Amino acid sequence: MGLLGKIKNFFSGDYGAYEEGYDENWEDTSLNRDNVDMHDRQQREEYVKACLEQMSEASEELDTLGGEYNLVTSYLTDMEEIEALSPEVKEKLKGYAKKLAELENDKERLEERKGIMPEAEFNHMERIEQYMPDGYKKLKEAEEYQVAVKKDMGRLEGERHAYYFRRNELINAQKNMKGITAICVGSMIVLICILAVISQMLQLDVTIGYAIAIVIVAVALTFVYLKFHESQRELVKVDKSINKLVLLQNNAKIHYVNNTNLLEYLYVKYDVNSSTELKRLWDKYIEEVNRREEERQMELDLDENQTALISLLRRCKIQDPSIWLRQAQALIDSKEMVEIRHNLIIRRQKLRKQMEYNAKVAQEAQGEVQDIVENYPEYAEKILDLVSDYEKALA
Repeated sequence: MGLLGKIKNFFSGDYGAYEEGYDENWEDTSLNRDNVDMHDRQQREEYVKACLEQMSEASEELDTLGGEYNLVTSYLTDMEEIEALSPEVKEKLKGYAKKLAELENDKERLEERKGIMPEAEFNHMERIEQYMPDGYKKLKEAEEYQVAVKKDMGRLEGERHAYYFRRNELINAQKNMKGITAICVGSMIVLICILAVISQMLQLDVTIGYAIAIVIVAVALTFVYLKFHESQRELVKVDKSINKLVLLQNNAKIHYVNNTNLLEYLYVKYDVNSSTELKRLWDKYIEEVNRREEERQMELDLDENQTALISLLRRCKIQDPSIWLRQAQALIDSKEMVEIRHNLIIRRQKLRKQMEYNAKVAQEAQGEVQDIVENYPEYAEKILDLVSDYEKALA
């Protein structure tokens, strides 16, 4: 269809009504050829091309505005169809709309919870899910056992030092006993010598003195002997206790090393630094899994209700049922429906004004070209050739 024919159709079809009702207060864009010399080829061609440009722009704008106008009109028609439905069907639509509104609210709530766990952490926990929660329990037990073993090692070390201290005390005591024995023997020899000298020089009977000295030395040596053997028996016990503690310490060290290796392996296996961190990640993972499952189920419910609503609207002869998915609140609240209708009416009025204006511009440009052809028949063929060339360039 040529450009002139296209413009003509705007006025012979549904859009012709706009010609009568255009607003005279629009900015005057009338073409003016008063200063154009139609006998000058260059001026004539430039003027005709300007008319054609104006017709083309107006035509394109009318196409765009016409499509939008028809769309808005169809929305208003759909609203009238919905208003004319029976109460039973309206109630059914309202039920679907309420469910959609609830699901949308749930979706927003889930969106707020989204991101509680980075995707990298989620993927990591998903890989080790098969080991949980037993893996956490094993790691927790290993950490607790590590603390207990270290505590036992510290206690055993303290006891070993205590026994070593007691062993030194007993050894020193035995040395002291040996010294006391030497002192007692030496003292007895000195005392006997003194008594012997006294007996020879003074011609005295010192038998009683000998007896007393012997008794004193005997009692002292007996006491020292008993103490020495008592410390010896205790020293044997201390040595046995030390040996036992050394064995216990060695076992504890073996357990400590094995448990340390186990902990290091588990930390690498679960890629964490502690059981507390693993528990935190596991709890977040469970929460995220539940959220995703809830989101998946919600999406299924949302699709199901959307499909049911669209299906019902189609049965009600609604031209564009999908748009009601985005304005389901209007099916619930009549005030919302009134507000949407009012907005659509305003939109259609504004579109109508723009279409009237562009229709006027297109008609004037078309009339100007036709008038030139009629008033300058000698250039008619060239002007029509310009129109034909322009139409080919637009094709």
